[in-house]
Amino acid sequence: MGDAVGSREKRFEGIAVAPGIARGPAVIHWVDEEEIPYRKIEASELPEEIARFESALIATRGELLEMQQKIAEAIGTTDASIFDAHLLVVEDRTLIDEVLRSVESDLHNVEFAFHKIAARYCKSLSEIDDPYLRERVVDIEDVTRRVIRNLLGKASTGVHAHAEPHIIISHNLTPSDTALLNRSLVLGFATEVGSKTSHTAIMARSLGIPAIVGLHDATDHIATGDSLLIDGYRGILIVDPTPQTLREYEAYEEEKDLVEERLELIRDTFSATSDGIRITLSANIELPDEMGDVKENGAEGVGLYRTEFLFLNRETLPDEDEQFENYRIVAEKSAPHSVIIRTLDIGGDKVAASLDLPKEDNPFLGCRAIRFSLEHPAIFKSQLRAILRASKHGHVRMMYPMISGLAEFRQAGAILEECKAELRSEGKPFDEKLEVGVMIEVPSAALAADLLAKEVQFFSIGTNDLIQYTIAVDRVNERIAHLYKPTHPAILRLIKMVVEAARANGIWTGVCGEMAGDIVLAPLLLGLGIDELSTSPTLVPRVKKAVQSVSLVDCQDLAEKSLQANTSSDILQLCVDFARSRYDELVS
Repeated sequence: MGDAVGSREKRFEGIAVAPGIARGPAVIHWVDEEEIPYRKIEASELPEEIARFESALIATRGELLEMQQKIAEAIGTTDASIFDAHLLVVEDRTLIDEVLRSVESDLHNVEFAFHKIAARYCKSLSEIDDPYLRERVVDIEDVTRRVIRNLLGKASTGVHAHAEPHIIISHNLTPSDTALLNRSLVLGFATEVGSKTSHTAIMARSLGIPAIVGLHDATDHIATGDSLLIDGYRGILIVDPTPQTLREYEAYEEEKDLVEERLELIRDTFSATSDGIRITLSANIELPDEMGDVKENGAEGVGLYRTEFLFLNRETLPDEDEQFENYRIVAEKSAPHSVIIRTLDIGGDKVAASLDLPKEDNPFLGCRAIRFSLEHPAIFKSQLRAILRASKHGHVRMMYPMISGLAEFRQAGAILEECKAELRSEGKPFDEKLEVGVMIEVPSAALAADLLAKEVQFFSIGTNDLIQYTIAVDRVNERIAHLYKPTHPAILRLIKMVVEAARANGIWTGVCGEMAGDIVLAPLLLGLGIDELSTSPTLVPRVKKAVQSVSLVDCQDLAEKSLQANTSSDILQLCVDFARSRYDELVS
């Protein structure tokens, strides 16, 4: 909680996830957790329990489909597809069969078995390093509540009963809660937990509702009826704002409206610095459905297509044809721009029932990404063949994740050549000049960039992992998360080393990690020599405006000063001052 500014005014700071300013009374939303009954059953009752479970799954599926249809009609099919993850839960045979086995073997009621097994799934996901996958815990919990309420014969509770305009304050909101919010009455919302990658945050942005997450213990200090002001740009929630604060925010809101109008005007312009240097600005996606967002936000194609999402939440592996169809769609929709398809980045730290992966004591240093692919050549070849076939349908590039040195790249290249030979013999066309690059996310790859650059056709720096591995910090460990510093001097030196190796060998370097979407750090990356920035589609307009507001010469000067600085905080301050002096309206 922040310090009081007026006699009663109190401020809370969280994470801004959906832009906008809103004022109104608070409504505290409490999630009513059902008490899960436990009772022993007789063997003769098994058919009835199984029938109840199947009926509850069917009813829940019907609710989700109805909700998906409403969202599709209101804000489009792309956002409605968020509920595909929910539907997968009620259709997951692995989960369903495990529940049925538990009921049959232990002879207890199905509510208890389902709740216990779903809770175990959630616990496993919550311990994963990948933020996207950790956020799927909320999806499973959402569906679990719905199934249990249907089993108990109770109506679903929600946040839809308030008849006056209001701002919702809650420990958390499920995606379905968010999707069904009445936009004419819900002015904004703030939750105590959550992240920018949650489906709830995505829904808030799509609905145009200002939202903040990460407001720890806010419900302890706010009561229903309190006067609130929510700042979805800076992640600030103000209780009982003073007249002075209200006046300041009226002016601030007018400024932000003008900024949004200007960003819309540059959507279809080139991403180039003020002194005429073109910077490729592309988007990161997980699914073909996101291609609409890529075009709507003015991105130049796809700089990172995360293919592992084809393998998750399913019992069987996607075959070559299914993968080909997904890659083909993205290639065609990206045209005339390129799409960079990253091969499977999965392993001990990502859950994939279809792969039946063994548990590893240290999955972050385990058999993941390219290591997994090389250890399972049949799975790898199926993906490589699909990517090659898709390369005839657009400008496709491909890259390998977590390459640690030249030997792995050559080993992957040998398998790729086998796939090319097979497709030629089968008469299946592909782009013989398909560009192949590597992700630089392991320090050894950065240090050996001069060796790799002689054989690869481009580099893409995955800053999230590069920072984590270089500084040896688990960014999801709350005790040491503060040590995760993108501006650490070592990170800058590694990026510079990679760029210099690339340029010496006539290849280009991109960044597809979170640094690429940070408008404060983008000029630093340009100054270090980065040729391409790839970020989430919604961040593209802001990054484009930042790029257009600076000269490359000034960015290079910023980079030189940063390389001479001693600490991450000194470098960050240089970047903040630089950004504020060129595009302060985007930063504040």
